[in-house]
Amino acid sequence: MNFSRQYRIGNYILDFYAPSIRLAIEIDGGQHYEDRAIAYDRERTEFLTERGITVLRFTNTDIDKDLFGVTEEIKREIRRIQGG
Repeated sequence: MNFSRQYRIGNYILDFYAPSIRLAIEIDGGQHYEDRAIAYDRERTEFLTERGITVLRFTNTDIDKDLFGVTEEIKREIRRIQGG
């Protein structure tokens, strides 16, 4: 399985997407915690979920402080999606 960066689906561009397992990974900076961005992200996640795409969200802080934990969560989700 391969992840593509900046993958477009509809009007949205996903940070990372693995089409073969329909998994999107979003990395959120501080701007994602403003009211407008929260509503936009909720709408976007709903759009993707309705199309059978799983969305995992991580913050920049998650990546900086716990990269191992982030990668473990991604691996768990991949195993879940693949039925293992």
